[in-house]
Amino acid sequence: MSESEPPIARQLQDTPPAKPVEEDEVVYFEGRPVLRADQAKAAIFVIVGLVFIALPVLASVLDWTWWNHRWMTPAAIVLAILAIVLPWLVTRTTRYRITNYRIDFERGVVTKKIDTLELWHVDDISFEQGLLDRIMNVGSIKILSNDRTTPKLDLHGLPNPRAIFDQLRQRVITVKRQRGVIKMDVG
Repeated sequence: MSESEPPIARQLQDTPPAKPVEEDEVVYFEGRPVLRADQAKAAIFVIVGLVFIALPVLASVLDWTWWNHRWMTPAAIVLAILAIVLPWLVTRTTRYRITNYRIDFERGVVTKKIDTLELWHVDDISFEQGLLDRIMNVGSIKILSNDRTTPKLDLHGLPNPRAIFDQLRQRVITVKRQRGVIKMDVG
């Protein structure tokens, strides 16, 4: 190093090299939301299903003249089955994959849709767990980002959510530092 080099160049040469970026993707969580997180919704759907099952029985016992047995009874039974199976079906067709670089959110019964949120886009992350959720060891993580396609992402029904939240929050900070992302408040 010569005396003619500017002081800033000397400082840059003296600083240790940046931590190398990890290339391997590590999966923190991969799975579905658990149905026990939506017990209230599931109970409501079961009650609605039982009402649909009870309608044909009530129609025959009370001799409802407006009840057309040819098509109304099978329709009520189909609606009852749908109401009872729907919460389970939604849970089974939703999938989360949280890694050290991104979150993939897959959903859809008939048509599959997958959204990917890169962690360096995340602006804010919050954790929510009510009393019943704590008893069941489930919770939700809400993510706000500057991603155009996924500005808000709710990861609902996660098992052991606090550990996932802590890992995710720390990883967002690390990824932003690695990418040199800084937050600027304008205004």
